[in-house]
Amino acid sequence: MDLSNLKPAEGSVKNQGKRIGRGQGSGKGGTAARGHKGAKSRSGYSKKIGFEGGQMPIQRRVPKFGFTNINRVEYQGVNLDTLQQLVDDKKIKDTVTFDTLVQLGLCTKNELVKILGRGELKAKINVTAHKFTATAKAAIEAAGGEVVTL
Repeated sequence: MDLSNLKPAEGSVKNQGKRIGRGQGSGKGGTAARGHKGAKSRSGYSKKIGFEGGQMPIQRRVPKFGFTNINRVEYQGVNLDTLQQLVDDKKIKDTVTFDTLVQLGLCTKNELVKILGRGELKAKINVTAHKFTATAKAAIEAAGGEVVTL
């Protein structure tokens, strides 16, 4: 080591960068490297998402369509194969109520539950829910179970 290869420790010296807008002597005073006039030269400027330079933006050019029915009732679906899996895992025995479905995490306490007919049900269980599809109702009754609508 000699004087020719001395240098400060890694990360100890910071390059401060150009000091913009600090007078004429700096060479970066006046307009502070922002050019003359226009939105980008002003303080507080931020380009809006989807701004197209004053041209009518695409989200305003494209027409709106369709509608949302404010009276729509949403149901949380639970399929028969899910119920059969719970029986196989010995998480339910002979009755399935709304409360047991909430405890098992299949729905929340504020949702309405609809039993759907995917898969097959071998176990004889009594199911209580807000709605049933025709295939689910038939499958539960065919397995010897009972359907109760809330």
